Amino acid sequence: MLQGRQQTEAYLSRGALIIALLPAGAALLQAVRAPKLNVLLDYWYVLAKITDDAGSLLPGMLFSYHLDQPFVVPALLFWADAGLFGGDNRVLTLLTFLLMAASVVLLALMVPKSYEVTRRAALLAAFAFLLLSPHGTELWVQGTNGISWVPALFFLVLGVFLAHRGRFWPSLAAAALGCFCFSVAFPAWFAIALVGLLRRDRPFRIVLPSALGVATLVFWFLTKPGDAHSLASTDFDLGRRLLAVTEALGSVWSPGSRPVAVVAGVIVLAALVVLGVRTRDAERAGWLGIGLSAIALALMVGLGRTSAAIDVGLISRYSVISALATCAVFALAAPLVRGGAVLAVALVTGLATYLTGSAVKDQVNSAYGQLGVVAPALRVEAPDALRALNIEPGVVPAAKALGTYPFTDGFTLGCGGHELGSRIDLAALPPAAGKIDDRAPLLRGWTSPHPDCVLVTDQGGTVVGGGMASIARTDSEAAAHDPNAGWRAVARPGVTAPVIVVSSAGRLYRLGGQ
Repeated sequence: MLQGRQQTEAYLSRGALIIALLPAGAALLQAVRAPKLNVLLDYWYVLAKITDDAGSLLPGMLFSYHLDQPFVVPALLFWADAGLFGGDNRVLTLLTFLLMAASVVLLALMVPKSYEVTRRAALLAAFAFLLLSPHGTELWVQGTNGISWVPALFFLVLGVFLAHRGRFWPSLAAAALGCFCFSVAFPAWFAIALVGLLRRDRPFRIVLPSALGVATLVFWFLTKPGDAHSLASTDFDLGRRLLAVTEALGSVWSPGSRPVAVVAGVIVLAALVVLGVRTRDAERAGWLGIGLSAIALALMVGLGRTSAAIDVGLISRYSVISALATCAVFALAAPLVRGGAVLAVALVTGLATYLTGSAVKDQVNSAYGQLGVVAPALRVEAPDALRALNIEPGVVPAAKALGTYPFTDGFTLGCGGHELGSRIDLAALPPAAGKIDDRAPLLRGWTSPHPDCVLVTDQGGTVVGGGMASIARTDSEAAAHDPNAGWRAVARPGVTAPVIVVSSAGRLYRLGGQ
């Protein structure tokens, strides 16, 4: 009987470990298949700030704030990516994935040894589903977001893990490194102090990290820029800020709906408080540290990132806050149910986070897909277009000196082999129906037949730009021909009468009436 039960537990634990590979594999696939180009303004803004026009690093600028936050490590990683890997976004997305996966492993290693194997394996699967869910898609689709957030998160988890294991000085080192990444790591000091208190460590192991945490906050507050961040409100609207806090704690359970996220956040917060009061033993000290960190991060979102324009707590990257909080709830509540039930909860978690996160993933992919014109805008050095795309034009000399994509031999317009400088016989092209809606700073419009890709030529037929096509259109005129008839393009500065050429099913067409 005992042998049969042990065999069943062995099968269940192996099954849980295999299940944990599913979200990891999905996130890894997204990271590998991410776009080559870093399309977000933060990457190019930081690169322009920390390099001179020759591409050399300006060490002193590493210690300037970005988004009111310390940004030393991410800035260094951006510069290294630009100089060593041609600014390949996929290098950053892969690093983001590895750090997130390492965080999952650290959390799994923090599960008490007193839990049987099935329970521990089920919790590992749940942690993987939560931290690597589709809700966090923007972290491993655009490495700019991932490297801004995830290194600090990793060092936060590492600091709590080391404190949980009694490695006091290494835990402080991890917290310090995290604070050079982003403010996400600020709560690590207080989490380490809480772990020390629950472990009944010597008083200085509680007082020192607390003092360092207070010192960090005071130093940051006194030295940060005074201007409000773009996602921040200066109005003290308590209701809106509390909504942002609860949204951040519950976002991993929401398909993008504020009410669902708020209700889930309240439940997660209440569970953390109840379990925290009931569970104060050294064996689970690290989990109370993780729970405290998640609550602190949610409060930071509410205090520093609240905006009337959007539901800030539902932003994709903030889902890791909800994931950490829920991981803590699961780990603390696991002894209250049977091991098989924990595995069932892990499976339900996987299904729920996948279903609710799919909508978020689609939104993220759609939003970043609209930035496909960034590469040609950089390559043709169109400053007005770059500003419209929120890219700092001053980064171009440094990017060229570093050999950053799109200033590499691998750059392509992706349109049937036609590249910048190619010649097209415009007179030989059949006309396409359509319209140019805007000509500056970006060219926008639609064509029929369906545009697979778009090129821009001068009046002589020389290719002087390109962009992206198959963009959804909601206006009745374009949608009557094709709901995805739109395109967006950029031309080299100085071209006064650009001509739009589209490719459809391998054949080139010239937009009529130009």
